[in-house]
Amino acid sequence: MPRYFPPTRAHARQLRHDARLVNRLESLPILVDVQPAELLVHDATEACPYLEGRTARMPLRLPVRALTRSELDDRLARGDRRHGALFYRPTCPECQACQAIRLPADFPLSKSQRRVFNRGERELRVEIGSPTVSDERVALYDAHRFGRGLARPEATPMDPLSYQRFLVDRQCDAFELRYFDRDDRLVAVAVTDRGERAMSAVYCYYDPSLPKLSLGTYSILKQLELCQRWDLDWLYLGLYIEGCDAMSYKARFQPHERLVDGTWTRFE
Repeated sequence: MPRYFPPTRAHARQLRHDARLVNRLESLPILVDVQPAELLVHDATEACPYLEGRTARMPLRLPVRALTRSELDDRLARGDRRHGALFYRPTCPECQACQAIRLPADFPLSKSQRRVFNRGERELRVEIGSPTVSDERVALYDAHRFGRGLARPEATPMDPLSYQRFLVDRQCDAFELRYFDRDDRLVAVAVTDRGERAMSAVYCYYDPSLPKLSLGTYSILKQLELCQRWDLDWLYLGLYIEGCDAMSYKARFQPHERLVDGTWTRFE
């Protein structure tokens, strides 16, 4: 189990985080079994966002400084995911359905994946830049989550500040892939973290009215291409969750590895 220590004032002064989320930093426990140390800003059980009727526990941790690329690799290898400046790893009391999943950089494309990639190369223009917030991105994000049925029933439209906290704020090296159609219209964005030996697909959203382009699949294949170009080893795809359509599709990419009971296991 991680060891908890009261944070020092020096640690607290290093933090740059939303005051409404982190009040009274001096009272938050620090996890010191990882470098850099992290503040535990939230740890409670709640209704699972992926599987109905399940109880989830996803402690949110804030590094006391920005991570190096190798430090990000270490967190990815142990199954961490990122939400804005915070990192988390499911530690649910009665369920192990969430499994981190990764693809080897030399992933062999199937015939159908090759067709998707070639079609995207013909139809789309791709830019790489720093994650940023704009009205265009917020509108596309909402079109994606409402158009694909990913929003909870009580969900309201995203606002720029919430988008900033989710996809722009960060404590590691990150970039976004921007996909434009032939009319130079932004049709997809993929926020991606960059480690020393790996990349992590944080979140991809796209225009749901363009199913023929298979934008989600094309984005993964484009990220794999970047892994190969930059001589990296892995592309992390987040969590595989059997029984959750929004997460289980990742298992179609084979071969892949999943973190099962603390061990990376190959599936083919």
